[in-house]
Amino acid sequence: MRNAAYGSKTNQLTTGVEVGCTFTSKIGEPVVPWYQPLKRGMDLFFGVFGLLMSSPIILLFAILIKATSKGPIFYIQQRVGFLGQDFCLIKLRSMRQDAEKVTGAVWASATDSRVTAVGRFMRRTRIDELPQLWNVIVGDMSLIGPRPERPEFTEKFSHEFAEFPQRLRVKPGITGYAQIHGGYDLDPGEKARLDNFYITHMSAKLEIEILIGTIRVIFTGDGAR
Repeated sequence: MRNAAYGSKTNQLTTGVEVGCTFTSKIGEPVVPWYQPLKRGMDLFFGVFGLLMSSPIILLFAILIKATSKGPIFYIQQRVGFLGQDFCLIKLRSMRQDAEKVTGAVWASATDSRVTAVGRFMRRTRIDELPQLWNVIVGDMSLIGPRPERPEFTEKFSHEFAEFPQRLRVKPGITGYAQIHGGYDLDPGEKARLDNFYITHMSAKLEIEILIGTIRVIFTGDGAR
């Protein structure tokens, strides 16, 4: 499902204006921290351990999703990853099956009517993100890094915010610096600023702080939508 040459394609934005995908030329040099082997080892350990431990929770919400709304249990969506490569991100479905049938790709809002009752709880507690542990195991994502965006949004925001493509200098993550400092409530420009702050100041200490902050966010629901 990967496509390293995605930047040469043309996409239809929600505005209805077609633009060539140019964000790949604005990413910059990849950033690899000195502790990358340790980071990958932790990703594999916690990815496998987390997926095994969370499987009962995923199964429970899979049943609730099927019982309360029509459509598949899992939502598989194309996202942009490291250096502009696209991959298939896996989530528990939190919206109606036909959420974008009429509108196409739309940036979610805090009071998004497309989100189901079960989906709203999953988003507040981040349970819908648990299947992405598989993305971590196979190497598409890391536990910690900038949240991956959809190709059309990545292209759009790259035109509006010069720093936005630079988020792709590292692997995307399930959680990140921006997620514990506003999460979904942040506008794309602020998200890019915080993500790039993380990239510039990457350290094992900062990664631990983000993990601790993520636990707080899970229990408080801060920044959910």
